[in-house]
Amino acid sequence: MIELKYSLIIEATEDPTFFGFYSPDLEGFTGTGHSIEDCLYKARWGMEEHVTLLKKHSLPVPRPNPTATILIQNERKLEPVSR
Repeated sequence: MIELKYSLIIEATEDPTFFGFYSPDLEGFTGTGHSIEDCLYKARWGMEEHVTLLKKHSLPVPRPNPTATILIQNERKLEPVSR
């Protein structure tokens, strides 16, 4: 079982050895990894470090998400703006 306190989105890129990740529940939390497993490992420990930093700087810490999910998807491409 994978236990995370906050939801996580992992995005695959065009490079099969590079993934990005972020948490929609934990503002400012992002990272990269070389595999899905690497992202999960880094996210688990990174979330704890991120929360510690928020507390250290007296910033608001969101409550853990009791229904945290992990989503793996293709990287979202930003659409060019038409003028």
